[in-house]
Amino acid sequence: MDPGYPMTGFHYKVNFISYPGKEEGNFQEVSGISVNIATETVKEGGENQFVYKLPSPPQYSNLVLKRGLLVGSSVTDWVRTTLSSFKFKPTTIVVMLLDELHKPIYSWKFYGVYPVKMEISGIKAKGEGEIVIETLELAYKYFEKYN
Repeated sequence: MDPGYPMTGFHYKVNFISYPGKEEGNFQEVSGISVNIATETVKEGGENQFVYKLPSPPQYSNLVLKRGLLVGSSVTDWVRTTLSSFKFKPTTIVVMLLDELHKPIYSWKFYGVYPVKMEISGIKAKGEGEIVIETLELAYKYFEKYN
């Protein structure tokens, strides 16, 4: 891959590293790879005209994974069990952008991942044969560039 060209975002893989079960990395969409630093405003004592903006700890968006609903998915079972029993087993996830030879060229590693929401797309009696989409929303402690 030529380093002068921007990367495409359509060829990628998602690995659930520390979750026992088969590899299920085929998602149609991944979003939520985002971090920001909020600021806290502090007024200087005794001086009304000076205000300082101090950085707060980083805030991470939830990771959102979308794919066609799978029967017998160990990842979906993990999400469903966590949400219904309120027993959390955090995992680690790696999202990898792949080149034309299916080798990772850019990766993000998410730590302390646990599910916070699961949504199934609408089901219609008179539809056009649309695929049922499951959306998994996952919170995490932090992420870092990997490899």
